[in-house]
Amino acid sequence: MTVPSVVPVFPAVPAGSASVAESATIHHERLVAAHSANNYHPLSVVIASGDGAWVTDVEGRRSLDFLAGYSALNFGHGHPALRAAAHAQLDRATLTSRAFGNDQLGPFCAELADLIGKQMVLPMNTGAEAVESGLKVARKWGYEVKGVPTDRARIVVAADGFHGRTISVVSFSTDPDARGGFGPFTPGFDVVPYGDAAALRAAITDDTVAVLLEPIQGEAGVVVPPAGYLRAVRDICSERNVLFVADEVQSGLGRTGHVLATRAADTDADVYLLGKALGGGVLPVSAVVADADVLGVLRPGQHGSTFGGNPLACAVGRAVVGLLHEEDLLGRVRALGTAMHARLRRMPGLTAVRGTGLWAGIDVDPAIGTGRELSERLAVAGVLTKDTHGPTLRLSPPLVIDEADLHLALDRLEAELSRG
Repeated sequence: MTVPSVVPVFPAVPAGSASVAESATIHHERLVAAHSANNYHPLSVVIASGDGAWVTDVEGRRSLDFLAGYSALNFGHGHPALRAAAHAQLDRATLTSRAFGNDQLGPFCAELADLIGKQMVLPMNTGAEAVESGLKVARKWGYEVKGVPTDRARIVVAADGFHGRTISVVSFSTDPDARGGFGPFTPGFDVVPYGDAAALRAAITDDTVAVLLEPIQGEAGVVVPPAGYLRAVRDICSERNVLFVADEVQSGLGRTGHVLATRAADTDADVYLLGKALGGGVLPVSAVVADADVLGVLRPGQHGSTFGGNPLACAVGRAVVGLLHEEDLLGRVRALGTAMHARLRRMPGLTAVRGTGLWAGIDVDPAIGTGRELSERLAVAGVLTKDTHGPTLRLSPPLVIDEADLHLALDRLEAELSRG
């Protein structure tokens, strides 16, 4: 799956150029501009194929993927085990709906529950669906198990968190771009500063049913909480009979060099929300994973999904679980992550480096440019990543990246930073 490390570097493409080679990107971008809702601001790159950590665009240029679909492509493009699982299942059955059983659902739920160390799995499709499902389950648990009066359940969340863009989720977002123009908002949420255990404790009332947090805030710039914070959250939730719901859609399934970032902090949540990497970059697969005393509150007709738990998704999800059991995968991620962070901390032009494993948020010196401007320069140099929030760039290469290719991408990053 490895593409040779020597890749051509292409100059920026002038918007008005008329050459045949340049027209493919412009053509695709014009189609998108004319016919796709304008809800993204992509780089001027149109990918046609991928292999491992490498992608090839419509003009034949190869680049290293240093975003990996925001961790959805943890195992890279076209991983043979995931492709084989998908191909085999495509020849059998792709969808039955939950009106019937299918022969992949039970094994998928059992194998994922075993990997996470919980008893039950609620399969869904996207990460946002997993979060919405987790919110519903937490409220129902609050009414039926904790005894909170009807319609008074509250959930504590963290400022600067990202859990999707559905109405309920943007109701407690502190990002003005996510919230602006979408009210009225869903009630029942209390926002506290991330990393502040005292503020979290003060926000909990008798009506609080859950605390929803990312163990590492991805969209905010790969923000790692203070040491001991997640342990304090666990203790507070236990003391107040509140569910600790960990959104591991980005941080889970190997990104940090651990199956779960929460467990890496020697902490266990009551509910785990998983997505992105669970579908292996093949199709959307997500899940809520918890013990029976939590997920057992759901009864037929109270929650569902036409595609959730479909046999194709379950077959791919099972293959992902199998890859996470491979003996050297997580240790390799930790070792490569250590090397990556050591290099980043030595690079000129960075005002901050955050993260763990093969996951970093780096803040660019304003004298060099914005995160967007650096990502555009890197794209020309054959490294694809994406900015978030002004000066910050996210780095999250596939976990299967070759060590030489990892350093090749870091060489190119360092070269762009050194140019100023």
